[in-house]
Amino acid sequence: MLGVIVNTLAVVIGSFVGLIFKSRISEKFTKSIMTGIGLCTLSIGVSGTLKGENPLILIGSIILGIILGETVDLDKKLQNIGEYFEGRVKGEESSKTSVTQGFVTGSLLFCIGAMTIVGSLNAGLTGDNQMLYTKSFLDLISSIMLSATLGIGVLFSSIFVFVFQGLLVVLAQYLEPILTQNTISEITSVGSLMIIALGLNIMGVTKIKVANYLPAILIVPILTFLGRIIGF
Repeated sequence: MLGVIVNTLAVVIGSFVGLIFKSRISEKFTKSIMTGIGLCTLSIGVSGTLKGENPLILIGSIILGIILGETVDLDKKLQNIGEYFEGRVKGEESSKTSVTQGFVTGSLLFCIGAMTIVGSLNAGLTGDNQMLYTKSFLDLISSIMLSATLGIGVLFSSIFVFVFQGLLVVLAQYLEPILTQNTISEITSVGSLMIIALGLNIMGVTKIKVANYLPAILIVPILTFLGRIIGF
């Protein structure tokens, strides 16, 4: 769990640093920085989607994932958590920015991706935290930029990071047989598509309920397994 703790602390520290700079950044620069972050997020997403080898798995996982996500309405549940924190943040901070937006954006950005999955599995199975340490540095930089524009909600997303990655580490021995290299590639492709959607949201182009796509990640191993049997 050391890697998870380091990653969580990186988000916390980065968020505090970003909050220090936030008060010194004008609204004009905030909007420009948000657009830049959105473009960088899009770039990360596009490069990741190319790692998938079977477009049928991508399409099938997204469609089935959306059906499950919309049925359960994960986006609303994640929004509710953000609103819980927002209700406890008073004063100037809560009036300037949406704590919920920062929490949801940070939670998704820090937890969707191959480094989260592979890094957590390595930590749980072999005790190798190297990938999580690398991810921690990247999240440190990202959390500074995000919290400087989206505010304190990004800090609260560190809780989600700890819980999500911690569960992966604890369940690693059970997930290892399912998450083959091919499956991880397809998960990366599906997750990266969500990152593209997140990037568009950050830029204000769309208002996609990205959290409702999350079940697609769980669908990928099933379709990958069926693909090997059926041959599609």
